Amino acid sequence: MSAPPSPPASPSRSPGALRVFWAESWPWLLGTLALWLVLAFGASLARVSGDSMNPTLRSGDTLLLLKYPRLLDPGFPRRGSVVVFRGPPDSPYSYTSRTLLGREFQTRPVHIKRVLGVPGDRIELRGGQVWVNGHALAESYVSEGWVDDLPPRTLGSGELWVMGDNRRVGSSLDSRAYGPVRVQDVLGEVPRRLWPRPDVLPGTPP
Repeated sequence: MSAPPSPPASPSRSPGALRVFWAESWPWLLGTLALWLVLAFGASLARVSGDSMNPTLRSGDTLLLLKYPRLLDPGFPRRGSVVVFRGPPDSPYSYTSRTLLGREFQTRPVHIKRVLGVPGDRIELRGGQVWVNGHALAESYVSEGWVDDLPPRTLGSGELWVMGDNRRVGSSLDSRAYGPVRVQDVLGEVPRRLWPRPDVLPGTPP
């Protein structure tokens, strides 16, 4: 009497099936990894919410956010750059209350402002102008209005002074309220608007 035939091997355990699975899946896995690397360290999109950067940017504008300069450019970010960042962790102005499932918690949302002072700069706000190292900045891109007067202060290592282009008092929550921003909290720079009016942002360094 012949022995009963062996049951067929499970397709999920077959070496051939595994090879087919990986052959079909690796392009998708590689593509997903490449997309993640681009979004995390290369570039992504950012959307403006609020009027603190008027008239340069309007609420709803879609921007190109470049992240790689913070890794490759030793001078990043440069004075005049528009950057996306998180506020200083030791300032109450950097936090927003959120409610999830009935529980309230604090988050550090991102902001978009212009860099006016870099490490080592002496910043002063006087007579409706921003003074850097004893010279008033020529800023044709800012709103009409005024800025608060603040006494001179020198930025330390890794510190930036940021302000919105909307200089009217109370129109922009920026370094006038929460002080200098840490370079390590900057997510990237914004060189241009993509929508609704594609253009290079005025006042940004080349």
